[in-house]
Amino acid sequence: MTFKQEGLQALFGGTFDPIHYGHLRPVEALAKQVGLQKVILLPNHVPPHRPQPKANPSQRLEMVKLAIQGNPLFTIDTRELEKNSPSYTIETLASLRQEMGAEQPLAFIIGQDSLLSIHTWNGWEQLLDYCHLLVCSRPGYDADFQDLKMQDWLNQHKTDDPNKLSQVPHGHIFLANTPLVNISATEIRQALASGKTCYDLIPAPVIDYIYQHHLYQN
Repeated sequence: MTFKQEGLQALFGGTFDPIHYGHLRPVEALAKQVGLQKVILLPNHVPPHRPQPKANPSQRLEMVKLAIQGNPLFTIDTRELEKNSPSYTIETLASLRQEMGAEQPLAFIIGQDSLLSIHTWNGWEQLLDYCHLLVCSRPGYDADFQDLKMQDWLNQHKTDDPNKLSQVPHGHIFLANTPLVNISATEIRQALASGKTCYDLIPAPVIDYIYQHHLYQN
């Protein structure tokens, strides 16, 4: 993947097993809020903190492609899918930063649940040396850390001005006011296994692919 200097770009990682509107709609709202020029989807191969995906890497990649076809906001980076070892965000960010250059404004999109557990991530202390963090709201999660040191870290880096995200390449945390979409891939897989249709939760081309390949049916 080659990069040219552009406005604010963001990465959004996940197993996407399957990709659904709970992934896409908050990110589209976030893009309008902060002026994102591009969102790079990063399908994980071996997520270090979660159970292994039900669909294989090529199937999950194909579903991501189907979900974003015709949408110019999104593109895909497959470097994590091509690894056979756990996907650590800090390593991916270091690799992308080397390719993009030091001055490209770059952000990483996470949910509020991930922010509150970010101190468990490998190399989390260096994340803001490579990117900004854009935090999407999640139903049922506190806005603040219980740990005072982590709350101090958040307060030190937090900005309420989305324009700052385009002015410097990294270092800020922005708590976005995105829609609360209470959809989980686990619930979708359970619904599909019980014979329910999920056209209201997943883009139609992805649902069609799921049925054609008999995914999540048992």
